[in-house]
Amino acid sequence: MSTERFETVIIGGGQAGLAMGYHLARRQRNFVILDAAQRVGDSWQERWNSLHLFTPARYDALPGMPFPAPAWSFPSRDEFVDYLREYAAHWQLPVRNDSEVRRLSHDGDRFLVETAHGAFAADNVIVAAGYDRLPKIPDFAGELDRGITQLHSSEYLRPAQLPDGDVLIVGAGNSGADIAMDLAPTHRVLLSGRHPGEIPWRIDRRPARLLTPAMFFAFSHVLTVRTPIGRKARQQVLAHSGPLVRVKSRDLARAGVERAPRTIGVRDGRPLLEDGSSPDVTTVLWSTGYRPDTTWIELPVFDATGEPTQRRGIVESRPGLYFLGGLFQYSLSSGMIRGVGRDADYIADRLSRRANRLSRAAVPAARVPA
Repeated sequence: MSTERFETVIIGGGQAGLAMGYHLARRQRNFVILDAAQRVGDSWQERWNSLHLFTPARYDALPGMPFPAPAWSFPSRDEFVDYLREYAAHWQLPVRNDSEVRRLSHDGDRFLVETAHGAFAADNVIVAAGYDRLPKIPDFAGELDRGITQLHSSEYLRPAQLPDGDVLIVGAGNSGADIAMDLAPTHRVLLSGRHPGEIPWRIDRRPARLLTPAMFFAFSHVLTVRTPIGRKARQQVLAHSGPLVRVKSRDLARAGVERAPRTIGVRDGRPLLEDGSSPDVTTVLWSTGYRPDTTWIELPVFDATGEPTQRRGIVESRPGLYFLGGLFQYSLSSGMIRGVGRDADYIADRLSRRANRLSRAAVPAARVPA
């Protein structure tokens, strides 16, 4: 297997990887972006058809290129896919598609990144939100009656996928609420889980134009790992989910979506809820998030929960390794489209400083004549 040499390999070609590529290109660093998808933006293309971003277009731009839509509109899934593809092409970012990374290791001298089509050696590796995409489904799901259709939110595209009958959506965060609204016209929907709270204003109404900038300032500069309130919020977000942004409780009630207690197990083949009831449903849709898949990263850099031991994306125990795009990596905005650009800039700055130090150290000292 041939091995190519780069100063930096970015793993993941979504918004995090592209933002990282932009900042490295500005600093004239040598790098490549490896992405498993066939085309830039394909991971977004796999999400449900009616998806619109939770944030207005003015907050949906990656660094260096505004989003081509009215500032207070909410782009659709396909519009955002088009933007990502245009962004990669505009900045001529070196994305290698169909390059799923199967192994990341270190040989004592440099990082080794292996794909099905070749290997890469690098001084630096940036894992750009590519390690936590395994659907998280409880073990008891396997005990449900085989006649009940089960799918994860990552597999959901449209209501026609589901058979007739009642639907239990497990997970009441933003994705669960959005999918519940999508299904409500055609199915009876029960939304199971803890209510995560909600933003107390309509994000698509004119007053939001005054409130939203303040909210994003707080997400970026107040709710960070450096502040007590930010650290408390981080624990809440990682353990549960963030507040509902677009869909409100009254929207769900008006659409006929029924709130249900937490799903805690299975009884007689049916889902068992916390109040002891077992609804007779034909579909269970798991909107329960994702779990890390770190089996391909053969480096001791994870804690007991599977999270990387990093500070603002920098793994201090393994110089040259970085993580980008994780939920609340530095601030509440870290997992958002706009926030990832700031984190990428920070990592690019630290990476460049390290590379320059290594370069200077590699230059032999001048010999002083006797």
